[in-house]
Amino acid sequence: MKELIISQFIILLLGTVFAWGNFIYEFYGWLKIGSCQTGCAVGATNPFLTPCFYGALFFTIAFVLSVVILKKFGI
Repeated sequence: MKELIISQFIILLLGTVFAWGNFIYEFYGWLKIGSCQTGCAVGATNPFLTPCFYGALFFTIAFVLSVVILKKFGI
């Protein structure tokens, strides 16, 4: 069970970093150009309304829950 929890933590950590990296890339493009030219929603006027942002939030929530599980089991 310990290996499974650690594997889950690593996967969620990588997924969270990747998701926020995509969002930051999209947000930076939006600040420079005024619309999203790459990423989750090409042509979107607000990157906070794109699937990348919501995916990053859900990955972050899952990652935080994984950290709680790690601490609860003392791993």
